[in-house]
Amino acid sequence: MADAALPLQDPAALTAPSALRRLDQALFDAVAAGALSSPRRRLNHNLHCAPDLVQRFLNVLQPGTYVRPHRHLRPNPGEGFECFVMLQGAIGLLLLDDQGMVLQTERLEAGGDVRGIELQEGHFHTLVALTPGAVMFEIKQGPYVPTADKDFLTQFPAEGTPEAQAQERAWRSLF
Repeated sequence: MADAALPLQDPAALTAPSALRRLDQALFDAVAAGALSSPRRRLNHNLHCAPDLVQRFLNVLQPGTYVRPHRHLRPNPGEGFECFVMLQGAIGLLLLDDQGMVLQTERLEAGGDVRGIELQEGHFHTLVALTPGAVMFEIKQGPYVPTADKDFLTQFPAEGTPEAQAQERAWRSLF
């Protein structure tokens, strides 16, 4: 009995949106280039839509980016967590107390001993990029509401100031 010929794939199906989204080196490089040209020296690539209950995104940081210390507080317990997993490069995570004193540091590195963490809600933290093009996969509860997402430690400078640049360098020197 001869093998039946396999049906040809519909050419339209070859250009239809895929059920899969690849997180490959080309994507990392493209987002890293965008982060490098951004005044903030970081850039997100969202995999979720704004109203999704689970936010999933690549967060690419370049050395010199300043993340003002903040915490996430949500109405329901357990909704303010964040999970970071390094896919490329390294970042430093700093946990701070209410006065802004560093309580703990963690180096997260794609090829290192600690590749990711889950941070429970209510803890002040900041991040510094330790390598160019540091790519992390971040997961947190959605939907994203910009006006209510972060509770900042107000004694630290706002982004884009010379004081913020000096603070970022000081934190980075801890690693």
